[in-house]
Amino acid sequence: MEGYRGRPWTRLPALLLACAAAAAVGECRVVHVGEAHRRSMLANGLGATPPMGWNSWNHFACDGNGEVVIRETADALVSTGLAAAGYKYVNLDDCWAEPERDAKGNLAANKKTFPHGIKALADYVHSKGLKLGIYSDAGYKTCAKAQPGSLGHEEQDAKTFASWGVDYLKYDNCNNGDTKPLQRYPDMSKALMQAGRPIFFNLCEWGDMHPARWGAAYGNSWRTTNDIEDTWNSMTSMADQNEVWAEYARPGGWNDPDMLEVGNGGMTNDEYIVHFSIWAISKAPLIIGCDVRHMSQDTYDILANKEVIAVNQGGLQIPLRLSVRAPALAFALPAG
Repeated sequence: MEGYRGRPWTRLPALLLACAAAAAVGECRVVHVGEAHRRSMLANGLGATPPMGWNSWNHFACDGNGEVVIRETADALVSTGLAAAGYKYVNLDDCWAEPERDAKGNLAANKKTFPHGIKALADYVHSKGLKLGIYSDAGYKTCAKAQPGSLGHEEQDAKTFASWGVDYLKYDNCNNGDTKPLQRYPDMSKALMQAGRPIFFNLCEWGDMHPARWGAAYGNSWRTTNDIEDTWNSMTSMADQNEVWAEYARPGGWNDPDMLEVGNGGMTNDEYIVHFSIWAISKAPLIIGCDVRHMSQDTYDILANKEVIAVNQGGLQIPLRLSVRAPALAFALPAG
């Protein structure tokens, strides 16, 4: 198997490797999705397979999330071959905007960090054969309280994103005045559908109101968990919470246990291999969260592994359901 150099145990097919790791502690079985569910894809036609790409938050948070980093990341995805492997989305997270709307009530890019604006950035990313994603919040302020949210401005903001050439929206859940998700997320879904450009819609609702049960009517993916941290315990906890909803994943709508931490340094390389494998067989979005401009060879080998990616992107497009318990799975890891 490509990548994972020199370790005999990694020559097992990636799918069997992940199942074998889980077998000692639970089950590994296929969950079949009914044909009626397959026909219920959101009308934007996006997300036939789980999205693959990169997001700025896990590594940069609000620091360094600027135009130069995004352009260089797009360049790196292409030059390393990760774009060819399927990683197409380059996604801004929180803190990209000015703290206040402009005179017409529109969101505006921060003049210091994005001096040429989002439209020019989208044009650059598109010129590389990639897609640009952006962030907003289903509340009055974003989670970092650094920019306005989109609550009450859904139609206006959706049109703005479409005019800039945005391809993906991560829509967070902070500072919403206790309004209910089923009041807020459908409003943005409708606005995006009417904006004149297909935009992948990620409902970052944190799993609070079990969006797997209703998310497919409004979005292309939905968070089933709170934010991941770069630790083994956090990663396996996200996997546990996500697998409960396995049968709800389908073409057009995917369970999202949050972005990948592979390469950020908080876990061992073997633990990152398990992390990536679980996300792949769970049909989770594969959204890189490290600095791909300066990643190690080991990190690249994990993220670019063709067989593991094929498990996520190919086949019958149904998730495997894993029961993962951190201590037992850690014990099942092969020796380095």
